[in-house]
Amino acid sequence: MLILKIALIVILVLTSLLLTLFILLHKGKGGGMSDMFGGGVTSSLGSSGVAERNLNRITVVVSIVWVTSIVGLGLLDRFSVV
Repeated sequence: MLILKIALIVILVLTSLLLTLFILLHKGKGGGMSDMFGGGVTSSLGSSGVAERNLNRITVVVSIVWVTSIVGLGLLDRFSVV
């Protein structure tokens, strides 16, 4: 159980960092936070529709893994014997 808990914690930390990065890479819809952090870089990346759709898909997959790891850690804490 300890190895599983450590693996879930590592997955949670990695997906948290990736999720933060992917959210900041999204093209801004207006003058928000995304324009402050490298607006020029994201505008050249987000100019094609395919790149933006792929970024959306990757963000959704990473967020599902993030939520799953949180639920898994909660279940391990709830039903652990020790």
